[in-house]
Amino acid sequence: MVATWFHPVCQDKELSADNPWTCPGDRVLFDASFICGLVGPKRIFGARGNYGAINWFFLIGATGPVIVYIFHKIFPSQKWILMINLQVLIGATANMTPVTSVNCNVWLIIGTILNFFVFRYHKKWWQRYNYGLSATLDAGISFMAVLLYFTLTMENQSVNWWGAGSEHCPLATCPTAKGVDLSLDPAETRVCPVF
Repeated sequence: MVATWFHPVCQDKELSADNPWTCPGDRVLFDASFICGLVGPKRIFGARGNYGAINWFFLIGATGPVIVYIFHKIFPSQKWILMINLQVLIGATANMTPVTSVNCNVWLIIGTILNFFVFRYHKKWWQRYNYGLSATLDAGISFMAVLLYFTLTMENQSVNWWGAGSEHCPLATCPTAKGVDLSLDPAETRVCPVF
């Protein structure tokens, strides 16, 4: 959790070297200039690169709204099709914080329950309480972040439970470069595939 409302938290030059706060995020300009200038997009997004499949998303992004429009014309009585806005759905992922997929699943479930089912079947309740509930959930996350910092981090304690670690998939730590083999012993069971 990042407390961005405190001014110097995301200002690296104003923080001391032993500061425990971080401000994770993308540095797109630096990454883009590094990829295009030093490595070259062909080695990353081309046929020899690891991320060539990403190019298909340009086609998906261009045809997605057309498909929604076609479905709206085919099924004009289905009003929920008008609620699909792919630009908002895809663009909203750019504003997501760098978290694990567990957090994203919870956001998706809570958001679907509140903004689809409750909105549809209990509209009065949604109109009266949804904004307050959203603010309360945000405040609860912020309060818990401060509480955990003062009770655990300042006391050099840590929490060891299933959700506090990484993605819990042995393949999540595997390298993506071609030809890298992490097994030290050939008889050892290989977790990471070698491409």
